[in-house]
Amino acid sequence: MKIKEDIDNLLSNSGIIKKNRTPAETVIQEVCKVKKGERVLIIANPATNEVAQDLYAAAENSGALPTLMYQPERSSFDNATPEVLAAIGANPDVCFSISSNKLGKDPAASANPYKTEDGQSFTHIFDYLLDGKKSMRAVWTPGITVDMMNRAANIDYKELAARCARLTELFKGAKYVHVTAPAGTDIEIPIENRPLLSDDGDFSRPGTGGNIPAGEVFISPLVGGIKAKNSDKLNEEYGGIIVFDGSMTFPDGDSILETPIKCTIERSYVKEITGGEEAKRLLKGITEAENRSIQLEKEGKLPKGMGEIYRKNARNIGELGIGLNPAAKITGNMLEDEKAFHTCHFAIGENYDNDAPSLIHLDGVVREPTITIKYSDASRNDVTIVNNGILQI
Repeated sequence: MKIKEDIDNLLSNSGIIKKNRTPAETVIQEVCKVKKGERVLIIANPATNEVAQDLYAAAENSGALPTLMYQPERSSFDNATPEVLAAIGANPDVCFSISSNKLGKDPAASANPYKTEDGQSFTHIFDYLLDGKKSMRAVWTPGITVDMMNRAANIDYKELAARCARLTELFKGAKYVHVTAPAGTDIEIPIENRPLLSDDGDFSRPGTGGNIPAGEVFISPLVGGIKAKNSDKLNEEYGGIIVFDGSMTFPDGDSILETPIKCTIERSYVKEITGGEEAKRLLKGITEAENRSIQLEKEGKLPKGMGEIYRKNARNIGELGIGLNPAAKITGNMLEDEKAFHTCHFAIGENYDNDAPSLIHLDGVVREPTITIKYSDASRNDVTIVNNGILQI
């Protein structure tokens, strides 16, 4: 028995995935490195029961102290149940949000945001503990299925981490990125002094977290109209066209797109949306978020003055991401779609730098992009990191 434990420990420490390790065991042991005695909170919906149960068993077998709880499926506009928010507020070591759609909003924190000593505001207890206090690590899996877990969770995380690290280096000193694609995307995205974030599958330290399946890098563009530090160029000079031709997140769910959605972007905000029925569906979701933002302030559920900010940011370009998981494919489920090779994605709404709060964060996939980094230092040559969908690093 001792020999088996020594072998298991050697394999775990070396980063080698055991052939008989289940996807849930990989997540618990390798991705989160859950330790004996740690408190693990798993929040699920009935539809995600099988994945949640597997994670519970894997955590328990690792000597952790797991708790599994359920709530009804939540949409982009729904609140999490008070019991779920209270459980997160107990500050577990690790929190898994295994949702079929969304975790749900935190109405108390929306009305009175959590504040950190450095002045950051957080409108959800989950984000506050993860990104603010950095006392918790986390995994969130909106739309996870058993098939997706089985196909895309047992990947080479060392290789993924190496890709993410290389891209992080290339993005240092970037002023903006130019993205084009065959369907018509042609846009400049300002990112000066913005950090590149990595969903690299290493959620082993407090304050780290991401998706399962993992496998992307992503960045929050500068919010429109704000002058970038050490720059004489305003965001208003940036803009262009984004044509979503892969899949799209709508407030009521994800879909593979039958007809491309064309968005005209000015000052990093969506000004016009054209296309077919799916374009109308996206516009309807954005308009609902705009209207709800004003109404929530009237009801005292957002601080005074925040309704207009939330309304404006319902059209903000909140993210540019690049898919890096070789096992992922476009299925109409954004959790996996945004990780797929040969794609990038943009999100409309809230960003990841906590300076563009919104009721929505709607991801859309662009196929076969070409992505070129332009640097603040004019002496540095441009670097094309993706060419016609092919990673160049």
